[in-house]
Amino acid sequence: MAMKVFIAGIIQGSLVEPRIHRQDWRRRVRGAIRRHHPDAEVYCHYEAHPCSIEYELPEILATLADGNRRAAATDVLVAYLPEASMGTAVEMYLASQAGAVVVTITPMRANWVVRAYSDRILPDLEAFEEFLADGGLGRLLAQKRRRGEQA
Repeated sequence: MAMKVFIAGIIQGSLVEPRIHRQDWRRRVRGAIRRHHPDAEVYCHYEAHPCSIEYELPEILATLADGNRRAAATDVLVAYLPEASMGTAVEMYLASQAGAVVVTITPMRANWVVRAYSDRILPDLEAFEEFLADGGLGRLLAQKRRRGEQA
């Protein structure tokens, strides 16, 4: 069975006006996963909804519900948080509660949500790529699955 990976991370963050942060980090995360886990099924909710900043409330609610459902059904959630993101926090919580591995890329090591719901906290994209290259994700997933079987 292929490992399911959900790419989560900052989109609008704390921006007040209706615009989004740069999203080029998503290609780098996806590329690193594909290089080191070529059989992984990678899903990115932003890539599925690139114009979501323009959505009206009914479509916003449906899109949030779909993303939350997918986050709760994944094996691994990779969260990119250069700063806080309320939507990513919800996705991290749901994935963690469902037993997924949560890998968070962030400088916010002291943040309670990051600490509570991350299985691994990495400071930047370079550290994430090294973690994958070293087999860290595979080991972390295997450890979590073993713990789940023992529970």
